[in-house]
Amino acid sequence: MEAGAGLVAGSHNRNELVVIHGHEESKPLKNLDGQVCEICGDEVGLTVDGDLFVACNECGFPVCRPCYEYERREGSQLCPQCKTRYKRLKGSPRVEGDDDEEDIDDLEHEFNIEDEQNKHKYMAEAMLHGKMSYGRGPEDDDNAQFPSVIAGGRSRPVSGEFPISSYGHGEMPSSLHKRVHPYPISEPGSERWDEKKEGGWKERMDDWKLQQGNLGPEPDDINDPDMAMIDEAGQPLSRKVPIASSKINPYRMVIVARLAILAFFLRYRILNPVHDAFGLWLTSIICEIWFAFSWILDQFPKWFPIDRETYLDRLSLRYEREGEPNMLSPVDVFVSTVDPMKEPPLVTGNTVLSILAMDYPVDKISCYVSDDGASMLTFESLSETAEFARKWVPFCKKFSIEPRAPEMYFTLKIDYLKDKVQPTFVKERRAMKREYEEFKVRINALVAKAAKVPPEGWIMQDGTPWPGNNAKDHPGMIQVFLGHSGGLDADGNELPRLVYVSREKRPGFQHHKKAGAMNALVRVSGVLTNAPFMLNLDCDHYINNSKAVREAMCFLMDPQIGRKVCYVQFPQRFDGIDTNDRYANRNTVFFDINMKGLDGIQGPVYVGTGCVFRRQALYGYEPPKGPKRPKMVSCDCCPCFGRRKKLPKYSKHSANGDAADLQGMDDDKELLMSEMNFEKKFGQSAIFVTSTLMEQGGVPPSSSPAALLKEAIHVISCGYEDKTEWGTELGWIYGSITEDILTGFKMHCRGWRSIYCMPKRPAFKGSAPINLSDRLNQVLRWALGSVEIFFSHHSPVWYGYKGGKLKWPERFAYVNTTIYPFTSLPLLAYCTLPAICLLTDKFIMPAISTFASLFFIALFMSIFATGILELRWSGVSIEEWWRNEQFWVIGGVSAHLFAVVQGLLKVLAGIDTNFTVTSKASDDEDFGELYAFKWTTLLIPPTTILIINLVGVVAGISDAINNGYQAWGPLFGKLFFAFWVILHLYPFLKGLMGRQNRTPTIVVIWSVLLASIFSLLWVRIDPFVLKTKGPDTKKCGINC
Repeated sequence: MEAGAGLVAGSHNRNELVVIHGHEESKPLKNLDGQVCEICGDEVGLTVDGDLFVACNECGFPVCRPCYEYERREGSQLCPQCKTRYKRLKGSPRVEGDDDEEDIDDLEHEFNIEDEQNKHKYMAEAMLHGKMSYGRGPEDDDNAQFPSVIAGGRSRPVSGEFPISSYGHGEMPSSLHKRVHPYPISEPGSERWDEKKEGGWKERMDDWKLQQGNLGPEPDDINDPDMAMIDEAGQPLSRKVPIASSKINPYRMVIVARLAILAFFLRYRILNPVHDAFGLWLTSIICEIWFAFSWILDQFPKWFPIDRETYLDRLSLRYEREGEPNMLSPVDVFVSTVDPMKEPPLVTGNTVLSILAMDYPVDKISCYVSDDGASMLTFESLSETAEFARKWVPFCKKFSIEPRAPEMYFTLKIDYLKDKVQPTFVKERRAMKREYEEFKVRINALVAKAAKVPPEGWIMQDGTPWPGNNAKDHPGMIQVFLGHSGGLDADGNELPRLVYVSREKRPGFQHHKKAGAMNALVRVSGVLTNAPFMLNLDCDHYINNSKAVREAMCFLMDPQIGRKVCYVQFPQRFDGIDTNDRYANRNTVFFDINMKGLDGIQGPVYVGTGCVFRRQALYGYEPPKGPKRPKMVSCDCCPCFGRRKKLPKYSKHSANGDAADLQGMDDDKELLMSEMNFEKKFGQSAIFVTSTLMEQGGVPPSSSPAALLKEAIHVISCGYEDKTEWGTELGWIYGSITEDILTGFKMHCRGWRSIYCMPKRPAFKGSAPINLSDRLNQVLRWALGSVEIFFSHHSPVWYGYKGGKLKWPERFAYVNTTIYPFTSLPLLAYCTLPAICLLTDKFIMPAISTFASLFFIALFMSIFATGILELRWSGVSIEEWWRNEQFWVIGGVSAHLFAVVQGLLKVLAGIDTNFTVTSKASDDEDFGELYAFKWTTLLIPPTTILIINLVGVVAGISDAINNGYQAWGPLFGKLFFAFWVILHLYPFLKGLMGRQNRTPTIVVIWSVLLASIFSLLWVRIDPFVLKTKGPDTKKCGINC
């Protein structure tokens, strides 16, 4: 369907499909009637004599000549309906099995099929008998527009566009129209099989021989600059940059030393109990052992930190050669949104505009926006965004501006004239800023209009009721805003495709929140554009670096490492955070330290946004197996080598390592097709199932746009995932509100590795909640998801041991991501101990000797040394590290504690907890949200800890004053313990106090409460008065 042709809405289960035009009445989608091919949907055509072409004389099943010839040449040679072998008709070439027939019209040497492709002969028949009939009801059989399986890997060149009915002025050869199974895959950018006839293969072999030194260059070519470019293009697209040994080796030595010191310290603590405060001592010992265990899980994945470097110029030299078609892989970009009131349409629009303007070939980009709330506000805002993009995109590319989100660009406080040399820039920038302000006004008008819902529901411009008036009961909706035949900018250039998607929702179905919406986008994009790579972004994460996708392609399209990379994760960076980052919103310790460490093992975890995926990895396929080394083949002593011998016949015909890779992947697919029920795995969509087998992406060239849109409505129906592996083995994994951790974990368990990419200019930027309550609720959601994963079937504690493909340090990291909320229990107890010690005049440690004090000094020195050296190799500032330590305590005694309680309630009592979407709206005033006070129960535990520790400090000092000089010595240890807690909770205390220039009512209330508690302790308990000698009150009573 062409861009702007209307909103397609429908339900596959109810057999409904309509097209709603902007100024026309809704009308049913036109069916394809008449004599059409039941395989490809084209017209059957006529014979050379002018009669209707009939492929099968037994049943008359309508098939066009190209499908007939393809089935005879490379298929099963059987009629799909009656299974009768096709006979050779007049004008058709001879194939194997035609020896008994006359040779009147034989065309000698017309087709030369390679021997290595003969083994695919029965693949199509196996798929046709795989129970993949389209649809679920008998009514679909009469109006079927698609075959049981539509052409696979041999599709038209991938462009990221929907197929169109014609292919320009030239028709595609009939041999390219219908292919049921994929060709053997090739490395990205390599020549395909049909290019052997054009000499491309020979040229590539000559280049390879030249690089190997087997084919010497001509004397005139030695100084040829083109040869230098060829050599440069053949270099790796990225490289690892190890941390300098002068920085990393001392860090590792301190880790080992700290581990030894920790062991001696815990031994001393266990062997020296405090008998008069045994309960306090035992509690502290349990807490310290847990802290040590948690530190080990967190520390050892940081043993091999690395940096990476990309070479964008080599990427262009290899895949964007002048005078040749652009060979960069297409990318489907997913943007997800739910509630336009919490995720403002202007924020989403800026994200979409930055995607459409990115530095990437426009025919290789398709942007899909998922509206899981079925909001007409989101739909109309996206329509306005598409119109503004026609002016914004050419402006961005003409002047190479950064960032390409207009809101961020126009509010950027930098010299926007730097490096700008075009005389018209200032004039055009002013005009574009005015256009953007008018665009903002239109969006604001839509938001104001949506504030009050009409009693009869929303009505579209043509008078049609909005299909999504009931957000929990509505059909699936798809609208193509930009793209082919309608996606031209103000300069007449093509624009990337922009597609609005709202999946079907019905009562009684489980929709799985964001994970379900993302899986719906995977299927829709697989049917419509089927790009081999996918970038997913939250609606508030705009593209800050227009070359971000190119950065990812340097890894994913690298012939050396790319084929085993499942995703490239970028760090999250944020705008609008206060200068001091009071609540550690930037999370730099995690993104700049932990993730670098994981990148040196098996790759970083998936964090939910800013990630470029390999589509095949999301489909549950395992990574390709590399060529076997001779030593591995000859050794039978290790079990892992025994596994490698399961499929020996699939790689023995390979001529070299690259051929082995290609052959191995192709044979893995064939093995899967022979053992797997595709309907159970991927669902009842033959077109989508076929797209999953296409390594390099693309859509079948014979599919009509109407057929593809009908199939797209099918794959987003609410019951499509029933009895399939979606959410358990495929796509985003269900079972936790933090679906990102599970999804990445499953890929790593299959043997894939991931890459962490940190370009100098941040790739993506988003918004973060700077308000204390919002921040704690966000952390609560993450922690609750981790608790759910810990108690689930996919817990890294016991899942993924089969095959041994997950490395142990990587497993430690995943275990740490699921058990860190449980640290809240010992942390809460440990933060309470100082107050109890001060109020009861007890302590968790006995009087220590000079030798024992060395353990404490060594432990504190090792902690400081580890932190300092960690900051040294990572580049994180000490202020950011300290903020992270503070919020670890704040979140631990509040959000993490509630997450553990809610997780246990869900597991033991079945009480589910709903989470709310974090608000992306920003206050008009700078950091206005930072000072806003929003009461939530998450504030109670840290507030209580603060009060009792402050009371304990006052009580302890008062007691020391009363008891004299000798009482100050034991007091120092207790005060240090209490101040440690108070310092960590200081940002929380500032959050309670609100603005610095006024004292809110809540502070007055807590002050009165604190004074009351202290007075009660002092007057009623009075434990601080110096005890004098006198009669034993236990014997003679208090009044003797």
